[in-house]
Amino acid sequence: MSTALTRGLRTVRTRITSLLPGRADLVAVRRDPRRDLLAGLTVAIVALPLALGFGVSSGLGAEAGLATAVIAGAVAAVFGGSNLQVSGPTGAMTVVLVPIVGRYGPTGVLTVGLLAGVLLIGLAALRAGKYMQYVPAPVVEGFTLGIACVIGLQQVPNALGVPTPKGDKVLVVTWRAFEEFAKSPNWTAVGLALAVAAVMLLGARWRPTIPFSILAVIAATAVAQLAHLDAAKPIGELPSGLPAPSLAFLHLGDLGSLAAPAVAVAALAALESLLSASVADGMTVGQQHDPDRELFGQGLANIAAPLFGGVPATGAIARTAVNVRTGAASRTAAFTHAVVLAVIVFAASPLVAKIPLAALAGVLLATAVRMVEVGSLKAMARATRSDAMILALTAVGTLALDLVYAVIIGLAVAGALALRAVARQARLDRVPLDRGDHSAEEHALLAEHIVAYRLDGPLFFAGAHRFLLELTEVADVRVVILRMSRVSTIDATGALVLKDAVEKLRRRGIVVLASGIRPGQLRVLDSVGALELLRPDGRDHATTPEAIRAARGHLEGVVPAQRTSPAPGEEAVLSGTTGAGDHHPGPTER
Repeated sequence: MSTALTRGLRTVRTRITSLLPGRADLVAVRRDPRRDLLAGLTVAIVALPLALGFGVSSGLGAEAGLATAVIAGAVAAVFGGSNLQVSGPTGAMTVVLVPIVGRYGPTGVLTVGLLAGVLLIGLAALRAGKYMQYVPAPVVEGFTLGIACVIGLQQVPNALGVPTPKGDKVLVVTWRAFEEFAKSPNWTAVGLALAVAAVMLLGARWRPTIPFSILAVIAATAVAQLAHLDAAKPIGELPSGLPAPSLAFLHLGDLGSLAAPAVAVAALAALESLLSASVADGMTVGQQHDPDRELFGQGLANIAAPLFGGVPATGAIARTAVNVRTGAASRTAAFTHAVVLAVIVFAASPLVAKIPLAALAGVLLATAVRMVEVGSLKAMARATRSDAMILALTAVGTLALDLVYAVIIGLAVAGALALRAVARQARLDRVPLDRGDHSAEEHALLAEHIVAYRLDGPLFFAGAHRFLLELTEVADVRVVILRMSRVSTIDATGALVLKDAVEKLRRRGIVVLASGIRPGQLRVLDSVGALELLRPDGRDHATTPEAIRAARGHLEGVVPAQRTSPAPGEEAVLSGTTGAGDHHPGPTER
């Protein structure tokens, strides 16, 4: 076996090993199991109504939400990259799934989840998790605000007690739901939804550690049953257990048409899971998630969940925050949350089936309200106009289009504005010639026929064309010196624009010299033919005094001898230094 093949296999094995649970996880699990078990129980109580509600909202039913919370929650807890992350069905994913259910049906959603899981594992293998840090904060805030609005609007039909109207756009569905309510008002459902939401919101202010969501749902269910409120439609019959794993939903002929939705689901799962894990890190001291391993764990979770009828899952910010606040120290808490929900599925499904849909709608309405951090939105809006615009565009895009397109729009606008800001840092300033060892008469002669410009900042596609206009408008002189030591970067567009400007000056009989070109920028200039135009005397000038001496030679009709290598005892001119006998320039002379 060749050395290269052996090294490649060793690299693959190392990468796979880094994505699997290790000894450090076992040590963390043993640290404080009692506290982890209590935290897991608390999270399960909070997660139960959310899992039911998001399952109903997705269109696959409450049982799908429970299956996702149990299976995906357990798998992600074991294989994920965060010790504190809690995974399951989320409102953001529900937003994406609703149109998929409408177009491809329940089996299409299961296939999409499976494909998305494979894509997430691929992203983990490519080590793509680190790129999450490049998502700007205004995009994340706008994304969260948009999701909160969509989740709230999705609950309107159940909160009003009307059948969910057909439609792909949440705004259209909401409007039709209000029309149905106007024809036949159901104030019982409205009262239950508002009461549950009010209890959750007010209770969270009064006693944040008490799980008011489950208490409010229990109270609403009890009232509906004792008062025989027929208008409060319940969830309905649930299976007393999880179905056997099956791939019966998978049809190979549908994979092509489901590829695009799978990419959208995978992108959202990666974004939300890594964001949630980052939030968990920020709420603790000493915890740091592994982004690639988190993608790997979420990939396995999304492959497993559809086998049991579950919808695609992600890391859940709300449940993860509860997990951290209740003292979880290891992944045992998230795994316990999944086990408790499994027990509820097997032992209490008849009781869960009686929960009114309006009560679940109230839970999700309150969740949507609590997702909006007013202080963060105000701070972002006051930061800069660019940040406020990015936030607004991302939020509106989430509401009017879909989440993936919204994030793409936000990233594109943020990138364009960042490029504009960087381009504005580039400057072209005329600078006075240093007198050096010239007499007053000689210096006056030089100043009359030679002009020097200093280029500062990046010379690239976003702002290079301004230099063309400024350079070509130079007055009637004999020589133009371009001081380029402060050019931070240059690309092909910048080099071509510079070449164009130099050619226009040369057509007017003006000689152009350059000084301080950095070694790393020579190749770019040479590739477009600009370098030879900047050294008409056959050499590069490391410093401005050298360029001035060459310009003086042009004025006197004497062209300095060409040389391609440094003279004895002198460093190469491209290194930015001069020989022992040359003038040593100060910082302002470069």
